[in-house]
Amino acid sequence: MAWGSKSQTVEAKPSTFRHLANVSATASFLLSSQLLPLLILLAVLGGGAFVGYQIYLGVAKIRTNAEQHMKKKNVVFTKDGLKVGVKHVEQERYVDATQSWVVKAWNMGSANPPAVKRK
Repeated sequence: MAWGSKSQTVEAKPSTFRHLANVSATASFLLSSQLLPLLILLAVLGGGAFVGYQIYLGVAKIRTNAEQHMKKKNVVFTKDGLKVGVKHVEQERYVDATQSWVVKAWNMGSANPPAVKRK
């Protein structure tokens, strides 16, 4: 535009408004077509994470119960390996009583029983 010339007014054609409406509809379609797969991916990953966490909790609970059960039987898991405890006094007393009973039965079954000493 030059100095002193008349300014021209531009009138909008109806086809321009339709074009702008089509552009906004296309933009919203592109936006939804890009966001929808992302939302589906996040939902699938979230579901997989939830299932994995529940499996982890179940395995941890089973491990804790197994350790408690094995501790009752004097078996302990350490980072060096498996340690088996020995029941000291109670087990020895049981074995001694059983052995003495077997020795008494053996002696009574022999032909010449040994003399019983009285105190």
